[in-house]
Amino acid sequence: MTNLLRNLTLHLSLSFLLTYILTFFRFPVLFLRGLHTYIHPDNIQSNARAAIRRPDTNDSSHPRSQNYLNLSSNSYVEIRKKNKSKEKFEFDENNAQIFRLRLADGHLETRLYFDDYFKDFVVSLVTLSCLLLHTFISEKEENGVLVNGSIVPILLGFVSVFKVLVSLARVSFEKSAHGRSEKQLSIISGVLGFVIVFVICSGNPNMVFDFDFESLDGYGKFCVALVLGLFSGFLVMPATKSARAFWLGTDQIQCNLSMVSCGWFGRVLIYANYLMNAFTALLWINPFAELLINKNISGSQGGHAKKLVGYVGLEKSEFENFRLWCLLISGLLQILTLRSNLQMYMNEALLSWYQRLHASKVPDLDFSRAKVFLHNHYMCLAVLQFFGPPVLVLLSLGLSHIDSNLFENLHWVCSVLPCSAFVKQMGLFMAWWIVIVSVVFTSANLIMYRLGILYVS
Repeated sequence: MTNLLRNLTLHLSLSFLLTYILTFFRFPVLFLRGLHTYIHPDNIQSNARAAIRRPDTNDSSHPRSQNYLNLSSNSYVEIRKKNKSKEKFEFDENNAQIFRLRLADGHLETRLYFDDYFKDFVVSLVTLSCLLLHTFISEKEENGVLVNGSIVPILLGFVSVFKVLVSLARVSFEKSAHGRSEKQLSIISGVLGFVIVFVICSGNPNMVFDFDFESLDGYGKFCVALVLGLFSGFLVMPATKSARAFWLGTDQIQCNLSMVSCGWFGRVLIYANYLMNAFTALLWINPFAELLINKNISGSQGGHAKKLVGYVGLEKSEFENFRLWCLLISGLLQILTLRSNLQMYMNEALLSWYQRLHASKVPDLDFSRAKVFLHNHYMCLAVLQFFGPPVLVLLSLGLSHIDSNLFENLHWVCSVLPCSAFVKQMGLFMAWWIVIVSVVFTSANLIMYRLGILYVS
């Protein structure tokens, strides 16, 4: 009874206290504060003051000059003579201006899907904290979830996974945010993901993948395949945005615009995030994993090359812990890269404005104006797509560390779900599946960008 009260009190106290702190200090808003967005104003009357100022113009009294950073492509162009007879057009620089401003609380709270992002951030962080607390105070005795106090992180874990998955589903089928082709590709990817996972679970995966599905029955395999098929469909658009952020942030288009690409720290994060995800995805593929395991091959077996590979690497138990740490670092790196990815998403609008401005002598900026508006309007939608996959990885990894014996007193749960497999092996499999699907989709987009099939504009 003492353990029951102690563990439950710790979990509930941490949950309520952390929820209050995150909500009161508005940590989801603070996490995005300092990023920049862009505003493309509507047509301005000719008698209004221009927001763009040439180098020789000093007008600090104008109120907008103190709040906005004005960008103009003709800052260093000399003033044309007014009485030029061959001039066939008159360029109105008032219609070619764009404002760059720093995100504040008021900007974020008015965006679509802000409430979903705020709630998902708070619930996910509280759940991850409870899962971390569970690893330190969990009881070794097999007394069920109540005595161990694990009912709180278990319930919060499943609620958080469900809530994040619902949010990804909502933003994936937003009418104006994505084209019909992207939605069709998501549906196709979901169906293919369901088929692939079901085949892996039903067959003998040990030949290729280091997972054990023997404890799963047919119903359990179908449920896992259905959930991971949904993950596959919902990960298409986040991976597409991540690929565009990588392409733009690392200046692969060689635009040489410091306002568009990332700084050196952002580039390091983007490169490290992609490489870490790719490396982590390979750790559960047996042909690659065997190269990192010390098999202690005897001298009478195989040639010198095989003996060398056999003796180089980690012990089996050390390798298990190593790839779990890699999976954890992969999820954390994705969250750390979120700010850089979101800034690149906003900078796409700036790049579109710059390209249209230099496309002709009389630029048509209607497309860039619409793009700037949509990127501002769906800012929190992009945040959810960048935030959802790594949070699902961390939640699945945390649930995989909950001992399956904790469910022995809850027979009604085990009658619905294959407890021992779902909580441990399937949690780990779901985390790995999210990583490898994101890597495959991101790599496919980067290859198409490199081949010129896709382009960022």
